[in-house]
Amino acid sequence: MSGPRQGRLVDAYDLVIFDLDGVVYLIDEPIPGAVEAIGRLHDEGRSVSYATNNASRRAADVAELLTGMGVPAGADEVVTSAGAAAAVLAGRLAPGDRVLVVGADALRDEIGEVGLVPVGRADEEPVAVVQGYGPRVGWAELAEAALAVRAGAIWVATNTDRTLPSPRGPLPGNGSLVAVLRTALDRDPDIVVGKPAPGLFRTGAERVGASRPLVVGDRLDTDIEGAVRAGMDSLLVLTGVSDARELLGAPAERRPTFVGYDLRGLFDVDGVVRVPAGEPASGGWRVTGDGLRLDGSGSTLDALAALCAAAWSRSVAREVAPAAGSEPARAALRELGLTG
Repeated sequence: MSGPRQGRLVDAYDLVIFDLDGVVYLIDEPIPGAVEAIGRLHDEGRSVSYATNNASRRAADVAELLTGMGVPAGADEVVTSAGAAAAVLAGRLAPGDRVLVVGADALRDEIGEVGLVPVGRADEEPVAVVQGYGPRVGWAELAEAALAVRAGAIWVATNTDRTLPSPRGPLPGNGSLVAVLRTALDRDPDIVVGKPAPGLFRTGAERVGASRPLVVGDRLDTDIEGAVRAGMDSLLVLTGVSDARELLGAPAERRPTFVGYDLRGLFDVDGVVRVPAGEPASGGWRVTGDGLRLDGSGSTLDALAALCAAAWSRSVAREVAPAAGSEPARAALRELGLTG
């Protein structure tokens, strides 16, 4: 952590809430160090929860996937946007009401389990449309949804993530598909259930009675903003979507408490830093000028914290391009992807 190292980050919290895609795995492949870090939490008897915007799997399926990767998990530890969307609709609609489902089978199953009737066509007169990510969603499903919403159906989106992380780079997420309907209908969804809304995080904390949870995510616009809305501390890991450049330009509602390379930062005091750095900047780094000139030397994460302190002190968040004033600074900026 910034300044004198204070001890293991995890020791300050009674629950760790993990995002999944980009934090624990990419698609179906575990991120290096993730299995070991979560296994260590289990070995120490610590509470964990998983909160995912991905509506293509049910909680039990997510738990099975994690267990198959070497991370023992139960369905009661998983909160999905599909389950949350079904619960929201069950609270607003009558049993037996029809809901047009755009998404994967998991979302359809969740709708059926709460006593609603999943349908696939607008002429079946659905009273609501629920839209979640599905790898096979296409024009036909989106067209039916548009017709149903125009006819008066409530429009619920499980989430609005523009992209999904993958080993090949970001791929279109549910937010990109929601944007298709937003363009066609010239309106926003009536309800967005998933992050950055705080509900998934609060549900995870309530299930175990946690009073001091830590949210771990890879996206500033969903995980970190959701943690801020929930009043929870957060750790941004640089294994998924958001990177150092995006972090420097983040508005106040999307700023994490800590940044780390990956989940090993939960235990490794040198693998995590509090942001922004305190004054004076820690680790021997100095940042001067409106152009964020980095001088001095120290750890790369401390350099990032010092840059955050300077960038966030500006009245308006904007694109930044730090400059190096020393060879160690050039090396740190290269490692952070802040050159070129």
